[in-house]
Amino acid sequence: CLEQFQTVPMMQCSGGGVCNHGVRTDKSFWLSSDQTPDFAVKPESNLDNIIQYISKCNVCTGSSKIVARHSFTSDLPVCPDGFHALWHGYSYLMVTSSGSSGGGQTLSSAGSCLEEFYIPTFVECLGRGTCSFYINNIDYWLAQNPDTTQPGMWGMGNVYSGLDNILDQGVARCTVCAADVRMKHVNYFKN
Repeated sequence: CLEQFQTVPMMQCSGGGVCNHGVRTDKSFWLSSDQTPDFAVKPESNLDNIIQYISKCNVCTGSSKIVARHSFTSDLPVCPDGFHALWHGYSYLMVTSSGSSGGGQTLSSAGSCLEEFYIPTFVECLGRGTCSFYINNIDYWLAQNPDTTQPGMWGMGNVYSGLDNILDQGVARCTVCAADVRMKHVNYFKN
């Protein structure tokens, strides 16, 4: 979660002590705020026009361990004993782009459980300072697999079209869980 949006907020550094910023091949991916992007719009370089498509974020601190659970079904997973649910969502894995670029996060991370399902999920920004919803970007969501005795085999080749069909039969559900905080009472004034 960055305090300020920049199209390419990173540098490439080599072992020779040289760093380059804004190399033409650099790419960054930003969680989208727009659930109905206009693919006819050409890549944008004006930050004022781009920022409306970039999702906002908050950083929260706490004393609980946070973990995401994925059901591989349409059912919401239950938090383990000693944990409570923070939110439910859809199991997101990663985004890929042209070439060998893309990004994702670990499935135990809260960021792998998005509260809303929408495609495309990310805005891509290039080293030349332009951003867009590129048609060749592919979002990977965990698929439902109700028969876990046949991992990876169930549903192979199935095509899901239309939002209702995707949500009911295609994409898996998840729950983000936080450990219950237990207060320990210590009596410092012994009788």
